[in-house]
Amino acid sequence: MTKVAIIPGNGAGDVFRANWYGWAHEKINSLPDVSADLRNMPNPITAREEIWIPFMRDTMSCDEQTIIIGHSSGAEAAMRFAEKYKVKGIILVSACVTDLGDENERESGYYNRPWEWEKIKANTDFIVQFGSTDDPFIPWEEHQQVVNGLQPELHKFSDRGHFMNSAFPELINVVKSKLS
Repeated sequence: MTKVAIIPGNGAGDVFRANWYGWAHEKINSLPDVSADLRNMPNPITAREEIWIPFMRDTMSCDEQTIIIGHSSGAEAAMRFAEKYKVKGIILVSACVTDLGDENERESGYYNRPWEWEKIKANTDFIVQFGSTDDPFIPWEEHQQVVNGLQPELHKFSDRGHFMNSAFPELINVVKSKLS
């Protein structure tokens, strides 16, 4: 059984009603031999690494059989998790590499040291990245730094903003492709 952990962005409120998270959770759980996990994260506003990474490991049981889908702050959590632990793969949606000058993002702890790209790549069987050039929060240059560091399978859009829509069929297609 493959596990899929959906890690939301910070400040999403009830994750089952925010963005595409609940929709994707339902779609992924309908796939054979797959179990999706989506939870309201502890410390949901600041999304502190020191809280989220242990929660992902100990409560959500992310391990080498898990595909982690991370959106926004959840993408940074997925990357930092994969620096330390082996996972099946990571799917990054609206990822960035700096705090973008935002104090709340700075407090999360994800950006206070260099990214260990080689460790992330060594600890994953695959890396997929979704980004959009019209993201109102993350300049494309941030997305591009992730591309340069991880050489992921890139799905680049120009009309998805911060991927805050209620459905995300391309994500489900990628998940299906990684299960076969």
